Amino acid sequence: MKKLILGALFIGSIFQLSAQEFNKWSIDLGAGVQTIVFPGASGYGTHNPDFWQANIGARYMINEKFGLRLDFGYNNISEDDGSTPFKSNYYRGTLEGVINAGNLLNFKSWTNSFNVLVHGGAGISRLYANEPIDRNVDKMLHVMAGITPQYKLSNRVSLFLDVSGISNFYQSYTFDGAATTSRNGISGGLVNYSVGVNIALGNKEQHADWYYAEVPEVVSAEDFATLDKRLKGAEKEITELKAKGLNKNKLVTELDNRYAKAGTTGNIDFAKQLIDNGYVNVYFDVDRANVQTGSTSAINFLKQYLQNNSSAKAELIGYADETGPEGYNKFLSEKRAKTVYNILIDAGVSANKLSYKGVGEDTTATSSARQLARRVAIRVQK
Repeated sequence: MKKLILGALFIGSIFQLSAQEFNKWSIDLGAGVQTIVFPGASGYGTHNPDFWQANIGARYMINEKFGLRLDFGYNNISEDDGSTPFKSNYYRGTLEGVINAGNLLNFKSWTNSFNVLVHGGAGISRLYANEPIDRNVDKMLHVMAGITPQYKLSNRVSLFLDVSGISNFYQSYTFDGAATTSRNGISGGLVNYSVGVNIALGNKEQHADWYYAEVPEVVSAEDFATLDKRLKGAEKEITELKAKGLNKNKLVTELDNRYAKAGTTGNIDFAKQLIDNGYVNVYFDVDRANVQTGSTSAINFLKQYLQNNSSAKAELIGYADETGPEGYNKFLSEKRAKTVYNILIDAGVSANKLSYKGVGEDTTATSSARQLARRVAIRVQK
C-alpha cells in the first residue's frame, strides 16, 4: 500500500511541472450500496444490492482530458434475510487512469453542467472474514473500472454518481468466509454503486473537468479585409498629420494624444467616433468572464472619455461566441458586461453614467472569428 501511494504522488509531482489554466487536484467522497457477484458459500447470501460501502479518492488531472486517481474503498458485507449470519470487511486501494469523456465528446456544445468520467486501474485488496469463522486476512490483487456522471453545482463542487466493477485475483475465501475457493484467474467480483461529491482544489477559476481548450482559430479572408481597412484608415491619419509639417517627435505625440488620451476635451469627438465604430472593445478568453490582459487599455480609454465628458453615458453590451447552450451564453455575456461595469465603478466612474446587459451569442461572427465574438462592446450617448 505504501508503494502504491508513493508511486501515485511521484507521478503527480512530475506532471505538476506543466502549468495549465485550470485546477488539477480534487477530492472525491462517495458512499452507497454493493452487489456481491461471486464467490459465496452454500447457504450464505447477501442482499442485492447490499448496504453499505464507501470510498474516498484523490484525483490529479494531467490535462483537461486525462488524469490519475488514487482511490481507497471499504465494503461492509453481511447476510440477507434467511441466510446464515456472517460479517466480513473488504478494503481496497486502487491506482487508476481517468478519461474526461465529456471533453473528448465535446459536451460543451450542448451543456456546461453535465459531464462524464471513465476510470480504470489496478490495486491491492484485503478481505477480513471474522463471523462465523475467523479467517486469516485474504490478500488479493484486483482490477477496477467504472463510469462517473457528474453534475456541476459550482466551480468548486460537483455531485457524482458512480458505477464500478471490481474483479479480484487470488481470492482464497468466499466473501462470507465460510469456504475456500480454488478458482484460477479472476476468483471474486463485486459491483459498487455510489453517490458523492467532488471538491476541486486550487486557485484557478475552474477545474479540469469543466475546462474546454479551444483549437486556435484561423483568421478568415473577411477578417483580413477588416484589418486591412483599419490599417488604411490609420495610414490616412498619419499622412494627414505629416502634411501639417509635424516632425517625428510631434507626430508620435499627436498620435498618442489621439489614441491613448482620446478622452481629453480636445479629442472627445474623435474618441466617440472610435467607440461608435467598434474600435474599442473588451475581449475575453473561452468560457471566461475575466478580462484579457491586453483589453484593460480599452477600459481605461472609456474611463478617460467618461471622466472628461460630464454629459456622456455608456452602455456595456456583453457577447459570447456560438459554442455552448443558448441560456448559458446569455448568462456568460451578462457576466462579462458586469465585470467591465465593476472595474469602471472601482476606477471611479459614477454608476449613473453606466449600464450593462448581456445579449448572448454574437450572430455576426463566424466560427473562424470566435475571438472577436467573446467581447463587451460599448455604446455611448453624449
